[in-house]
Amino acid sequence: MRPTLVIMLKEPRPGRVKTRLGRDIGMVPAAWWFRHQTARLLREVQDPRWRVVLAVAPDREGLRSRVWPAHLARIAQGRGTLGDRMARIMRSLPPTLAPGPVCIIGGDIPGVRRAHVARAFKALGAHDAAFGPAPDGGYWLIGLKRIRATPAGFLQNVHWSSADALTDSMASLPGMRIALVDTLSDVDTAADLPTDLHAMR
Repeated sequence: MRPTLVIMLKEPRPGRVKTRLGRDIGMVPAAWWFRHQTARLLREVQDPRWRVVLAVAPDREGLRSRVWPAHLARIAQGRGTLGDRMARIMRSLPPTLAPGPVCIIGGDIPGVRRAHVARAFKALGAHDAAFGPAPDGGYWLIGLKRIRATPAGFLQNVHWSSADALTDSMASLPGMRIALVDTLSDVDTAADLPTDLHAMR
């Protein structure tokens, strides 16, 4: 059984994606950055050891978008908070599409490589869940082995975009064996951009 890597993506339209970054560098440059970053990410993380599924938003536009490679399977993110959407993916991803372990990442992590994903899936061999911490207290990856029922409160009462996001999310998995894997940074503001892109400001 191959594991599944789910990548959560939004249509790269100005004013609808990376708006915090857009307030620093402009909405058009922020959408441009996200479009090229996700294209690079998708090239990097495709690997025969796992399948890649795109969880897209907005639902209808994302499912028919030509921005992303047509050969990758897509599902709609649906409504709700980030926690609602990730929990729904973990619980309802069709077994025929993803019968085994699942890891979820976002599209705004410039440093992610195949080796990081491979280590996360390896950690799920001996653990029920895995998180890839971010320096700001959040996380860039969440994974579940999916051999036991997901707790009813999974990813509820999480203070998103705060220094408590990782701690709160781990607390929503009581009794589970949790592994922490590589620490990587996402991009929320201009200060998070790779050094060679600061000239965009």
